[in-house]
Amino acid sequence: MAPLLAVGVTATLVPALAPAQASAAEPLKRFENQKPAWHRCDTSLPAAFQCATLKVPLDYSRPDGKTIKLAISRQKTSVPGKRRGAILFNPGGPGGEGLEMPVMMKEMMPKKVREQYDLIGFDPRGVGRSSPLTCGLTATQQNTEHPYKPETFSRDVKWARTVADKCRAKNGDRLPYITTRNTARDMDVIRAVLGEKKISYLGYSYGTYLGAVYAQMFPQRTDRFVLDSAVDPARVWRGMIQVWAEGTEPAFTRWTKWTAQRHRTYKLGNTPAKVKKTFWNLIARADRTPIDNDGTKLTGDDIRASLRAEFFSPKSAAEAVVDLKKAADGHATARRSPTPDNRPGPRRSAAARPPADNGSAAFWTVVCGDTSAWPRDPEQYRRDAIRDKAKYPLYGDFGSNITPCAFWDTPAEPVTTVDNNIGLLTVQNQWDSQTPLTSGLGMHHALKGSRMVYVKGGEGHGVYGDPRSCADRTVNAYLSNGKLPAQDVTCNTSGRRSPGAAQPVIPTPQHTPGAPRF
Repeated sequence: MAPLLAVGVTATLVPALAPAQASAAEPLKRFENQKPAWHRCDTSLPAAFQCATLKVPLDYSRPDGKTIKLAISRQKTSVPGKRRGAILFNPGGPGGEGLEMPVMMKEMMPKKVREQYDLIGFDPRGVGRSSPLTCGLTATQQNTEHPYKPETFSRDVKWARTVADKCRAKNGDRLPYITTRNTARDMDVIRAVLGEKKISYLGYSYGTYLGAVYAQMFPQRTDRFVLDSAVDPARVWRGMIQVWAEGTEPAFTRWTKWTAQRHRTYKLGNTPAKVKKTFWNLIARADRTPIDNDGTKLTGDDIRASLRAEFFSPKSAAEAVVDLKKAADGHATARRSPTPDNRPGPRRSAAARPPADNGSAAFWTVVCGDTSAWPRDPEQYRRDAIRDKAKYPLYGDFGSNITPCAFWDTPAEPVTTVDNNIGLLTVQNQWDSQTPLTSGLGMHHALKGSRMVYVKGGEGHGVYGDPRSCADRTVNAYLSNGKLPAQDVTCNTSGRRSPGAAQPVIPTPQHTPGAPRF
């Protein structure tokens, strides 16, 4: 699952640790003064791409206690006389590996940007090569999409409890400290080790929340930050799973209109109402008799889960529904590729891989450990799933059903409240399936000094570096000269700015109460 309400105390706006940790500042010097032993990362990767391993405190309030390993990387591309500093990257998650991002970003960034920065990657704590977590989860236990049904709810509760218990048993005292706040602190250790007074940053999806938390905790060390496809910090974290259901309904409505206009091509109905009926008839049919799709039996619930993200790209969704209808009628169909995720991902080298369940283990550890807002009563999840299945038929019960967080230990710290005036840039596609528009707007409005580049008509998760996008020019200008646009920018996927774009035309965010890897 590609995951991304907040209750908490406003984080301090000084670049120090929380008051209870102030006494730890001096012992942190030994971590900040580390001298990385840079070496070639892997023979399958460019020789100039270097890696190193740092040590960081497991618990920053006890810097003399246990430590964990942090894998970092760099691609030195800055030019003397033009060098601005270092730019860090995060690809999303929680649980996404970022060590190889400098290699990918060097290919994506124009020369005028690259020559100002050393490109820095890292695997966040608990992920990849940074003391990776494992909960010993089976493939079935890693399936996080559970539709609500009265007859299966007790099984869902058992699954959630089992995952929490296995993670606790496997990781012990490490578990409470694999959090976004501690990863932000790790980023600041990286900054210090690199000898930088400030850092720049580009984060996708979950990486936007990580960047916003860093900016909240260390505002004086925040340089040029780009947050691409943003998490709404007010919905961390249950609300970010629920927002998938909320965001999918308008995408589905758009799809029915688009498909009805192309009835000659897809033959799913010549009105939006008929297209909608065709889809729900297919769901009912699959619930009665699962559809054999290339050897896999799909129920209606399976189809709802697998097509949720497809509806943000109407053509892709229409083709998928046509294929499923053919399969239901006993006709073989070609295997289709899923809707593209535009974010850069790791190009796996020959190096040792992390545990098979590392992504899932890291995801639950962060989203459960970041905030205490998760309900503890299983019956609350049942009620919410019933309510949201009626309100958001496509995915509401999936988004509100029980998760392992119901049985997680109490977080070590309050959730970070993101609320500041730091000037940085957010970027958002109109039709983003993983962090829907309402989520990106939530981040933009929490960061009162930010500017947003809104890609009207833009599809896909991840904007910067997508060749279809019109946002790169604004992002590159900001990374090059540090100047934010005077106002929010709206551009069309054609690359042309929409008429009147000098005035903000981004819609007002709708925060629906009760609105996973991101």
